[in-house]
Amino acid sequence: MAVPMPPVCTPAAPTAVYVAAVPLRGPKGPAQLLMSAGYSLGLWDLQHFMVLLRPDPAQAQAQALVFDFQPRDPEDALAALAVLSRSEIPGVVRRRTVRRVPNRRCWLVGRCCDGGHAAVAAADSFSEQWPTGLVVGEHDCRDYTNGLVEVLTGEKRVLESLRLSRSGRRQHQR
Repeated sequence: MAVPMPPVCTPAAPTAVYVAAVPLRGPKGPAQLLMSAGYSLGLWDLQHFMVLLRPDPAQAQAQALVFDFQPRDPEDALAALAVLSRSEIPGVVRRRTVRRVPNRRCWLVGRCCDGGHAAVAAADSFSEQWPTGLVVGEHDCRDYTNGLVEVLTGEKRVLESLRLSRSGRRQHQR
């Protein structure tokens, strides 16, 4: 009788790396309406960018992780004034789970070949070292997104590439 062979170990499946854009949050009232309108019109500078990691979809219960950098209280009127004056405000790096990768304004930008756990560890390490003094236009969600994508995929200045190719060719693909 033949002895069954143990299964061959396969390398970890690459983790998909996405960049997503959502409307900027702001104080209730005219500022929030302006930001929402700018996002609806596709104005690049009125969007908040974040990085999503999606592990191998074949894994049961695999949820995507979102990493982003934003003002500690984005709806505070003082934060809005600091943004307009390009003053430094307290920022926060966030990590959270989402059930699925968005279908709109979300682009597959590469794969992290180190496997899911290593990709998350690299993103966590990058986030822990990220300085949290936020200055819009100098040290904000765009810089964080570009830096994290470079760490995970090696692609530099991904947001510039996406901005130049906004025709949708790189739009999220499942």
